[in-house]
Amino acid sequence: MTAAPSEPLAGSVVVLVSGSGTLLQALIDASADPAYGVRVAAVGADRDGIQGLARAERAGIPTFVCRVSDHLDRAAWDAALAETVAAYAPTLVVSAGFLKLVGPAFLARFAGRYVNSHNALLPSFPGIHGPRDALDYGVKVTGATLFVVDEGIDTGVIVGQVAVPVEDDDTVDRLTERIKAVERPQLVDLVGRMVREGFTVTDRKVTIP
Repeated sequence: MTAAPSEPLAGSVVVLVSGSGTLLQALIDASADPAYGVRVAAVGADRDGIQGLARAERAGIPTFVCRVSDHLDRAAWDAALAETVAAYAPTLVVSAGFLKLVGPAFLARFAGRYVNSHNALLPSFPGIHGPRDALDYGVKVTGATLFVVDEGIDTGVIVGQVAVPVEDDDTVDRLTERIKAVERPQLVDLVGRMVREGFTVTDRKVTIP
């Protein structure tokens, strides 16, 4: 697999969310500094009334909602999501707690340009319960991974990772919060570099100049 950024609007990203939007807020805060060089062009969600959308609206960022239930089937939703995101011509699409798996139409449109932040050290503990699964397994180190989304579940090419030690008295909530504390700056740093400097995806390697 070889891909590179296409030539949409330089410096813009679309962020997809499903919940509270703390990762999104980190990107919004960073983008307030012109030196960061990244503009959040729009924030999309798969449901109404979430805090992530409210964060975007407070920052004056355009928002949209694309619900599966509003479409004939999952394929139609996937195509509609791809068209909606494409209208903002993003350099990069960022999944920041977006809980829907996109399909072939979306991946074809944004091949190599759709990244997701996951709260475990992939390939260990994919899925939506990374911190819980890490605790249950008894690992001593977990963390956060930014990766390029592909057709699998958290199987894409890894852009970057940051480690978090697991403490003996950790709960899922405590561990989750400590992972978030390092996940946010990693996301801001790597998204910024990918957008500002460009990147390539070749086989299992992401290169940022």
